[in-house]
Amino acid sequence: MIAKTMKGAQSWFTFGEVSFEPADPIKLVLIAILAKYFSRRHIEIAHIRHILVSGFYAFVFFMLVLLQPDFGSAIIIFLIWLGMVFVSGISKKHLAMVFCIGMLAFAGLWFYVFRDYQKQRIINFVHPLQDIRGTGYNAYQSTIAVGSGELLGKGVGFGTQSRLKFLPEYETDFVFAAFAEEWGFVGVVLLFCFYGIVIWRVLIHAMRGSTNFETLFGLGIAIFFMSHFFINIGMNIGLLPVTGITLPFMSYGGTHLLTEFAGLGILMGMSRYQRAAHKDLSKNELPGV
Repeated sequence: MIAKTMKGAQSWFTFGEVSFEPADPIKLVLIAILAKYFSRRHIEIAHIRHILVSGFYAFVFFMLVLLQPDFGSAIIIFLIWLGMVFVSGISKKHLAMVFCIGMLAFAGLWFYVFRDYQKQRIINFVHPLQDIRGTGYNAYQSTIAVGSGELLGKGVGFGTQSRLKFLPEYETDFVFAAFAEEWGFVGVVLLFCFYGIVIWRVLIHAMRGSTNFETLFGLGIAIFFMSHFFINIGMNIGLLPVTGITLPFMSYGGTHLLTEFAGLGILMGMSRYQRAAHKDLSKNELPGV
């Protein structure tokens, strides 16, 4: 087993011809851990110690991923924890404390952890066109690709930005920009509808969970998908810094796809034990409805 360095991040394990990125399945593990923790303490969830203990669990994964360094996956881990803290039912006062802690943590990361190129990416969020030939090149070419798609797109296989290699990483990080260039605004709207259906179905299965664990796990899966979706789309259209986040079900790569399907598979397996009220309702529904 050899740790493989790609684009400055030592985040891949290589087993012969197979490469594996543990940062993706670890997000699924974190969802299960937090769902189990919060589900067993839902009666006393208002106590501040549960935020701190769950934050410690997430912090361990966060730092291991950040030290690779993989800033994008570390942000997803933080968002999974923050989202599950929101849905677990803690008080508004403690939510405010969470935000304060988050701001202090970000300040500490900025001064003591973030590398220069990571700081520059965040700075480019405020001034995206200040260095379009350097650190802002990827975001600039991505916005060009998205805009050039116009209403109906250039057609599949005719995207000049991606096919002529102006758009970097068009099969992974910037796959949405390549898609928007070839399919246009109409294709993007359809794509958003499909993602909306997936998230909607995940939330339905979460609400029908037989216990709090199943419900929280399903909500965690929804947070996982939405985090990837919004961050990837945001960086593709120049609204968020470039962080190297994949787009669910579209970006090239096996590890994150296996993680996504594994999460959905576990959730579907849990649906066999949905709440009795929902089972009775399903039996009374008309066929085909």
